[in-house]
Amino acid sequence: MNSTIFLLIILSYFTILYLISYFTSRNDGNSAFFLGNRKAPWYVIAYGMIGTTLSGITFISVPGWVNSSQFSYMQMVFGFFVGYFIISRVLLPLYYKMELVSIYSYLKTRFGFFSYKTGSSLFLISRTIGASFRLYLIASVLQFAIFDSINIPFYLTVLITIILIWVYTYRSGIKTIIWTDAIQTTLMILSVVLIGYFLTKNLELSLMDMFNKIKESSSSRIFFFDDISDKKYFWKQFLSGVFMAIVMTGLDQDQMQKNLSCKNLKDAQKNMFSFSLILIVVDILFLSLGALLLIYSQEFGLIIPKNPDMLFPNIALNSGLPQFVGIIFLLGIVAAAYSSADSALTSLTTSFCIDIMDFEKKPKSEQVIFRKKSHLLMSFILFCVIMIFNLINDDSVIKSLFTVAGYTYGPLL
Repeated sequence: MNSTIFLLIILSYFTILYLISYFTSRNDGNSAFFLGNRKAPWYVIAYGMIGTTLSGITFISVPGWVNSSQFSYMQMVFGFFVGYFIISRVLLPLYYKMELVSIYSYLKTRFGFFSYKTGSSLFLISRTIGASFRLYLIASVLQFAIFDSINIPFYLTVLITIILIWVYTYRSGIKTIIWTDAIQTTLMILSVVLIGYFLTKNLELSLMDMFNKIKESSSSRIFFFDDISDKKYFWKQFLSGVFMAIVMTGLDQDQMQKNLSCKNLKDAQKNMFSFSLILIVVDILFLSLGALLLIYSQEFGLIIPKNPDMLFPNIALNSGLPQFVGIIFLLGIVAAAYSSADSALTSLTTSFCIDIMDFEKKPKSEQVIFRKKSHLLMSFILFCVIMIFNLINDDSVIKSLFTVAGYTYGPLL
């Protein structure tokens, strides 16, 4: 792949994000950074949250799961839908009633000072590790696709990756991210659709033939009720989805910060309901692409990799498809990863300012400067953690750290 072409496309892409930041952030203060002045359109938030939820890891992994798990992931997605409904009817009314900026402030009112500090600290730890892991992956992809060929070291790639996020988020934070995430969600979905189109074209199938092929394949089974010991068993997947949604969305500052930027509770509830419906459609799209990738592999005699995460990248980059497909794939990864990472950086800054540093007690004249310094500090911490991941250079250790970070949500529940 021509790294110069891809570099120019990436630079153009981030120029667009910066322009969005510029036009949405003029003369804005902390209220815009933390909650978008509570004037954000609910439908834009609902759409943009898709990109935040489906990170770069999901973008690569979900299509690969089809080979071993069929469409059983949809059982968990249906559980998500129920979990999001509970969030909209139980947690959102509570957050809006208390007019929270950080959702962990509720812990102080309900359980006291130490529970409050513990809960917010757990979030900071888990989100720092999670965001760093996702950025580590995207920096590795950019290193492989572009920067190795022009002899730029990995640490500089990481620095550039984080600076690009910082540049378009430091002024207005969540107010800007609502719009940039909508753009990035569009690019992510478009990349899946276009790659699906090229695969279908190479298979010489019509659109209806493609749907029938996927439907008739052994990979398209959704529901599993026959073996309670199977990890794909319906009630295991469904109930896991319900609780995962409540914990990883309803008790997560990153996700809830967008919901709290709606004009009122009614808009926030409409946002959550719309988001949950769109997510079902998008997940079906990703799984359908996975089934199509398997059909394509079988048709052209391609070896299916042992690591399911490599199925999508291998076919997009190394199967003889047009170079344009590889560019679309890499742009899709970048969009998916950045839509998660930018909101993570903003939510980390918010929680650090509000929950750890008692930001609201500081003089008004100092608050904007302190928030900007905190944003810079969080960016630096992400850089350091990513470099630690690179020094470890052991996938099993890094994934274990990522798993441990996920356990911090248990105490929050």
